[in-house]
Amino acid sequence: MDVAPEITQRAAQPYTGISAWVTMAAVGSVADRIPEIFGWLGARGIAPVGPPFFRYHVIDMERQLLVEAGVPVASAVEDDGDIRSGILPAGRFAVMTHTGAPQTLIAATSALLDWAGARELVWDVSQTDAGEKWGCRLESYLTDPAQQPDMSKWQTELAFRLAD
Repeated sequence: MDVAPEITQRAAQPYTGISAWVTMAAVGSVADRIPEIFGWLGARGIAPVGPPFFRYHVIDMERQLLVEAGVPVASAVEDDGDIRSGILPAGRFAVMTHTGAPQTLIAATSALLDWAGARELVWDVSQTDAGEKWGCRLESYLTDPAQQPDMSKWQTELAFRLAD
C-alpha cells in the first residue's frame, strides 16, 4: 500500500553517483550500476548515509533522458572517472512512499503527479531544448533486494522538488 503524499522540507545532501544520457529503454543500465558505486565507496572506507537513489535530470521520453544513480554520503568526495560527487538540493518536496515491484513505479509516479496537480503545486522544472529539466526528481530504494526477494514488497520513496 502507498503512503499518502505529503509536502516536506529536505536539507541539501551530498552524494556520489554515475550519470548518463540514455533512451527510456536503457534507463535500467544506469540503475544497474548502483552496486559499482557501493563498491567504489567501500574501497575508500566511505559509508553511505542513506538509501541508493535514481534521479531524473532531463526527461524527453521521445529521445533521451539524463539520469543518475547515486548514494547519499556525509560529505563530497573527489570525482573519479564515471563516479562523481554532487549535492541534492534543499527545498520543498512532494514525497510519497510506494510499495510494489519496480514496474509499478510508473503508476505511482502518475499518482504523485495527479495529487500535486489537484493541489495546484508547481514543480521545480523547466522546458529546455533537450526536454524537461527537473530541479530534483528522485526514486530512493528503501528495500534491500537481498533482504526482501519478494518485489511486490519493495518500498520506493518518490521525492520531487517543488518550485520556490
